[in-house]
Amino acid sequence: MLSASAESTGATTAMTDDALVGDAKVILPEGISARVRVPASSANLGPGFDCLGIALGIYDELIVETTSAGVEVEVSGEGTDDVPRDGSHLVARAIARGLAVAGVTAPGLKLRCVNAIPHSRGLGSSAAAAVSGLAAASGLLVEAGIRDAFDDAELVQLSSEFEGHPDNAAASVLGSAVVTWMESDGVGGVGATDAVRVRYLARRLAVHPDITATVFVPSTESSTSYTRGLLPDAVPRRDAVFNVSRAALAVVALTDDPAALCAATEDRLHQDYRAEAMPPTAELVAALRKRGHAATVSGAGPTVLVLGVGPVPAEDRDVAIGLGFVPSSVAIAGGVEVTHGRS
Repeated sequence: MLSASAESTGATTAMTDDALVGDAKVILPEGISARVRVPASSANLGPGFDCLGIALGIYDELIVETTSAGVEVEVSGEGTDDVPRDGSHLVARAIARGLAVAGVTAPGLKLRCVNAIPHSRGLGSSAAAAVSGLAAASGLLVEAGIRDAFDDAELVQLSSEFEGHPDNAAASVLGSAVVTWMESDGVGGVGATDAVRVRYLARRLAVHPDITATVFVPSTESSTSYTRGLLPDAVPRRDAVFNVSRAALAVVALTDDPAALCAATEDRLHQDYRAEAMPPTAELVAALRKRGHAATVSGAGPTVLVLGVGPVPAEDRDVAIGLGFVPSSVAIAGGVEVTHGRS
């Protein structure tokens, strides 16, 4: 699981150890635990900017236990040298948020994070961290007999609040592929003011069983906030219409007609604008598409995703390796898994 700063673009503030026990009247008992396994995700899938996502079989795992005081974080795998070890860790903040929903706090927490999702590579590591923390909080609440587990809609809403958009978070919650959207409870429009409550919603798509995924992961990192800043405030109408048609086609291709994946993953809304920040990524996407693969920038990059009906041939993988990318075939994943029990 990763730190608050790596990929999250939301406005949720950091939590200190002292803030773990707040004004809530219910305090969890010591010695209860929950275990979480959460998949990576890829957002956009070409044309579906901030509204299409897919869960991928790379997993972060979390074990959380309630303790007598403080927040202790152990990390192995991805991000070991980069993430905080206290209550400012994104997973710890998400746990605190999930407990607060039920009016509950914990006397202390011990987190053990085993991370496989690459950080700042466009594979939804911050969304996975938020989902894992909230799912862990749900498991603790169930184990303590305080309430039923959070349902999918609650997990999508709460985890998306950390990100500011639901595509990655919803994919990690629901698994498979997702279509997401936002609604606001005010006149100001989505995200217009802090007073407007944004609702994050998602529906799961049943991905065609023949579809496989290959990710090409570079050693370089990318900042979501920076690459979002490269996008224009307005685009030509023809480009908007083009992306609407391709995003609609993507739903058909993902669920019913994989032969349409190449056309369905074309984009004119964001990838070209971000290309200057990630030249090797843009070059690899172009090279793979020229070879007939449905290649897209995964989220904000720099990872490249290929969806298809078979493995990417060795000679095409070699092209990626020559550009500094490590190819890996991954499953289309199910959603977050939670178990709970006394330690």
